[in-house]
Amino acid sequence: MTATILKHEKFGATPPAAATAVAVAPAAPAASDDAPPVRRHVPLVEKYGDEIAGFFRAVIPVVFGLAMFVAIWAMLSAHSTLPGPLKTLHSAIAIFSDPFYRKGPNDQGIGWNILMSLGRVGIGFGMAALIGIPLGFMIGRFRFLARMTSPIISLLRPVSPLAWLPIGLLVFKAANPAAIWVIFISSIWPMIVNTAVGVREVPQDYLNVAKVLNLSEWKVFTRILFPAALPFVLTGIRLSIGVAWLVIVAAEMLTGGVGIGFWVWDEWNNLNVEHIIIAIFVVGIVGLLLEQMLMLIARRFEYR
Repeated sequence: MTATILKHEKFGATPPAAATAVAVAPAAPAASDDAPPVRRHVPLVEKYGDEIAGFFRAVIPVVFGLAMFVAIWAMLSAHSTLPGPLKTLHSAIAIFSDPFYRKGPNDQGIGWNILMSLGRVGIGFGMAALIGIPLGFMIGRFRFLARMTSPIISLLRPVSPLAWLPIGLLVFKAANPAAIWVIFISSIWPMIVNTAVGVREVPQDYLNVAKVLNLSEWKVFTRILFPAALPFVLTGIRLSIGVAWLVIVAAEMLTGGVGIGFWVWDEWNNLNVEHIIIAIFVVGIVGLLLEQMLMLIARRFEYR
């Protein structure tokens, strides 16, 4: 009986508790490396703030200067016979509406007059550059030649450009080559002087190295003198083109024919002051464009 009771206790025992399952939350998916980055909207003022500020710093003084100029011009014209800005503007619109008309050999549009003046300037200035720049290199390179030409340059350089016009008329017997001669003789001096100064500014150590290496004169010119003197040469060219464009107006007033200078004188004879003011602005704008073009070329070929 005891055995029966033990057996009953053995099989009637409470079974062990089942292991409780622990619920595990699913892990969040890892961020993919290929996901596009979040783009932050950048305001235009924050992105281009410096550029916009620089633009206004450069433009606002120019606008104020032009506005002041026009205001002074309007006040002067209100108390004199000088044409005002609006009247001149209307005349300019009429002139540039047909700038290339032809009504005779001495009655042509302002466009043809500008082109004729630019042609004369191009010929005279080109001849001055072909002669003046090589001459400046030789004067700067050789001391004997510099001493020989120094009194001649010092004597002729201060002479007024128009003083050369009668010589041109006497020699060439025509107005057009005489005007070109005046441009040539007036614009050659800045190129000679600046080129010679640039060659003299070359450090002597460079030339001593060239002697040690036994370089030819051509290699000294191309490898040492030309790169070192180029900024001076370009400065002389800029000064010369300004002188040439300045001189052609005065020369054409005296020689006649077709050109912006003759056009100014012809309008004065017709007492058309508005056209004279327009010609003044045209001469200034063309001269500014020529100078800016040469500055662009100078930056393009600058040696660093």
